[in-house]
Amino acid sequence: MFDCARDVRAYHDQDVTLPKTEQDAMRDRRNSNRTRLRNGLSAAGKPAPLEFVKQGSYAMKTMVRDPDNDYDIDDGVYFRKEDLVGGRGAEMTSLQARQMVRDAVDDGKFKRAPEVRPNCVRVFYEKGYHVDLPVYRRVTTSTVFGDEYHYELAASSGWKRSDARDVSDWYEAERSKSSDGIQLRRINRDLKKYARSRYSWRGGILSGFGVTVLTTEGIRVNEREDRTLYDTMVAIRDRLNWNLQVAHPVTPGDFITSGIDDAKARCFREKLTEAIDTLQPLFEADCTREKALKCWDKVFATTFFSERLEEEQRASVAAPAIIGSAALLSATAAAASAVSSAGAGRHA
Repeated sequence: MFDCARDVRAYHDQDVTLPKTEQDAMRDRRNSNRTRLRNGLSAAGKPAPLEFVKQGSYAMKTMVRDPDNDYDIDDGVYFRKEDLVGGRGAEMTSLQARQMVRDAVDDGKFKRAPEVRPNCVRVFYEKGYHVDLPVYRRVTTSTVFGDEYHYELAASSGWKRSDARDVSDWYEAERSKSSDGIQLRRINRDLKKYARSRYSWRGGILSGFGVTVLTTEGIRVNEREDRTLYDTMVAIRDRLNWNLQVAHPVTPGDFITSGIDDAKARCFREKLTEAIDTLQPLFEADCTREKALKCWDKVFATTFFSERLEEEQRASVAAPAIIGSAALLSATAAAASAVSSAGAGRHA
């Protein structure tokens, strides 16, 4: 396979992963949202959150750049079960808990008011991104060994046993098992970027979380970044050829996909096959760097790789002129120095 490892890595670093400025801005949005929620709950005489827990791709650090700022920041808000009591002393339903959080976070300053969603409260921002606030309660069980805790999500079907930390812990465990956990995260981001590389695919292709689970299953670590990405694509495609179902990694019996012929998993499989086919010229003996980079451009629907080659070519053309100019300046300086020395000798 024609070696484009440095180019694939450069694409990840420059066009896929979020720059630090954007990461900092997201952290600021998250913190301001937490402050807004605390203040709103306090003003309404509602219980204070026990804690906040970042989750999803934000917690796993697998978010990728989006030209439209279509970012989903997941920030779980946790309460004590005994604090979630309604006006008449009855236990709050999952819907009432989400409505409480929605009312508290809505300070009237949003152009689009926060909404209660099936499994969270969504806060919209004008720049295109949104913050999702899943609501949890901590359930305490007294035992002879002391208090034990578990957590439940305020879901559309009621209170459902779940904890945002479980998924983040699972991902870190997968990374620690990998021979290169840092590369696993990069390849994870690359594949999520590929799945969102065409607007027409969005909504019809496997979710980012589904891509993450399949990446941890199929990662094929290699010293070459391009080879790791390609081999992982093949491994995931082959896996989906025999089974389109993707199980939830921390919730036994639950699936990310729907049924044995999930349309979104099937779409992802088809798009991976297209990418694999597009990269076949890189295995030809007469493949050139120009041809190889054009193939990578086509995979990611970008011009990054070809532009990188053009920059290299411009630099190689400019280099002789720069060297020649430097040599001329050096020779001129040397001549001037010689003349100056000769003049000094005559007056000695």
